[in-house]
Amino acid sequence: MADEPSLTRWSFQFGRKKVAAATAQTSSESQQNGQTTAVASNGNGHVKNLSDMAVYEQYRNQDRSSTLHSNGVLPNGINEIPQKPLIPAFDSSETRALAESLCRDIIRGSPNVKWESIKGLENAKRLLKEAVVMPIKYPKYFTGLLSPWKGILLFGPPGTGKTMLAKAVATECKTTFFNISASSVVSKWRGDSEKLIKVLFELARHHAPSTIFLDEIDAIISQRGEASSEHEASRRLKTELLIQMDGLTRTKELVFVLAATNLPWELDAAMLRRLEKRILVPLPEPEARRTMFEELLPSQPDEDMLPYDLLVERTEGFSGSDIRLLCKEAAMQPLRRLMTLLEDREEIVPDDELPKVGPLRSEDIETALKNTRPSAHLHAHRHEKFNSDYGSQILQ
Repeated sequence: MADEPSLTRWSFQFGRKKVAAATAQTSSESQQNGQTTAVASNGNGHVKNLSDMAVYEQYRNQDRSSTLHSNGVLPNGINEIPQKPLIPAFDSSETRALAESLCRDIIRGSPNVKWESIKGLENAKRLLKEAVVMPIKYPKYFTGLLSPWKGILLFGPPGTGKTMLAKAVATECKTTFFNISASSVVSKWRGDSEKLIKVLFELARHHAPSTIFLDEIDAIISQRGEASSEHEASRRLKTELLIQMDGLTRTKELVFVLAATNLPWELDAAMLRRLEKRILVPLPEPEARRTMFEELLPSQPDEDMLPYDLLVERTEGFSGSDIRLLCKEAAMQPLRRLMTLLEDREEIVPDDELPKVGPLRSEDIETALKNTRPSAHLHAHRHEKFNSDYGSQILQ
């Protein structure tokens, strides 16, 4: 008997039909047995639970099901509110494919970051509420000359909470959150990078009100050089981003571009003009540092009070992430003492017989302070200089 012919691109469609038929037969058999399981096929014959599917795939399936019931009535006669499709009606399949790749970076749900979870940064919070939150809550006041700012830049040392502020804005405003990095909009194929930028802004307008968060924007649109010193693809990408940013000011949809960078002085001047609000996210002040220490290292009622004043005094120039590392190092000291005792035993101690970790001592704080160094204080003066030259200030 001759060997079966190998699969070609012309024979894939029959194989997929067989997979779909097998999946349908499996689901019908499970329904006959009185058991219903939520399964889905990924096109390669692998069946997986809906709980294990990505957020994007779930919304894509909702998009397809909403097109099947476009009249807003389910087969059982129950009325439902038709949801907005995940992807608008694009003209070409190529553009739709690019939109599907970008939709994987959408956080449709709330990032669930509250203003209260961000310690300090009162000036940055106030400027963000004025620029983004209030125009969405009270659009009646922000018309004409008072139209909302569409571009906001968060700059400051690394680890100070710029990404947390962006997620808090999306949570407070209940907007569609596009978490975009350089890998999302840069493609190796000629012409795809600028197409991705265009499709990104079309998706944002489709899901308005929405927030496009460009993290580390200096990697996408640094200062443009001469034509001989800059690659053509990079220049086209930057030009398309500038054009789309200009288009936001002429649309009525609430689409905000929220950018973050640690190196604001490397941004192109044309991009700085379009990022109208430039907000400094500084290193935490003494009051904010004390609040962080009290939350990360709480004092127990039956233990000695931890030296919070000493921690605040010795952590000048520490960022929020540095303070967290310091608290982690301090909390590891009692565990290290316990691990030394457990290593002396030859047998493994069961979980229910493990001894309790001892309390945190003052000498543990001293050890942590000696072993932890700040990482973001060297360029703090440059951020202050940039803020005095280009930043948005609060006039009391």
